[in-house]
Amino acid sequence: MPMEFILLPILAVLIVFMFLNTRKRQKQMKAEQEEKATKTVPGAKVLLQGGIYGTIVAYDHDDLDSPALVEIAPGTVIEVHSQAILRIVEPTDAVADTADAAGGDLADRTPADEAPAIETPEETRARLERDADDK
Repeated sequence: MPMEFILLPILAVLIVFMFLNTRKRQKQMKAEQEEKATKTVPGAKVLLQGGIYGTIVAYDHDDLDSPALVEIAPGTVIEVHSQAILRIVEPTDAVADTADAAGGDLADRTPADEAPAIETPEETRARLERDADDK
């Protein structure tokens, strides 16, 4: 009998520990997902689930079922499911961070220092169709 009175509190403590640990992990995962969603913008460099690195061309935060357009090489744009984006490798504000780290002021930057303009999804599709027609 005394052994049962010892085991029940130990079991209760273990169940509470598992419950609290699970909640903590769920909060961490939710925070990571929200951070990834805010950083997934056109121009951000990403790593896809398949190990492919690319740059986001188009991404719809509201409709996660619509494919994201990712440029994996100059002129090569693929459509991937939004959940195929594993993580953000280099956010788009990295250019500003690099300039600050180098001691430069953003006002001193010339247009040549600016990143190339990002195409809209419609412009990308039109360019891809033109390229396909040229072949």
